[in-house]
Amino acid sequence: MLICKVIGHIWATKKEESLEGLKLMIVQETETNEKHGAVFVASDQIGAGIGEQVLVVTGSTARRAVGADDRAVDSAIVGIIDTVEVDREKAEKSEAAKAGRKE
Repeated sequence: MLICKVIGHIWATKKEESLEGLKLMIVQETETNEKHGAVFVASDQIGAGIGEQVLVVTGSTARRAVGADDRAVDSAIVGIIDTVEVDREKAEKSEAAKAGRKE
């Protein structure tokens, strides 16, 4: 699973038949190492809105999330994140170790 932020909607009046009835959103992976994450389209299965942090699955798991293995889907929003809690001390040590390796 990926942590992403919803940054937009997709409207497509003409599309592959298997995409009919799916809500499509633009999501961006959570930033890592001060770089912007990848931006891609995900089918929204739960009614997420712009600005929300979401859980995204990819590949065959995404097709299962939309209910059919034969749909043209490779990513799907399956959860809206309420909070994220990280062990700060462990995260800071990890970041310091990464910074030390780069020098």
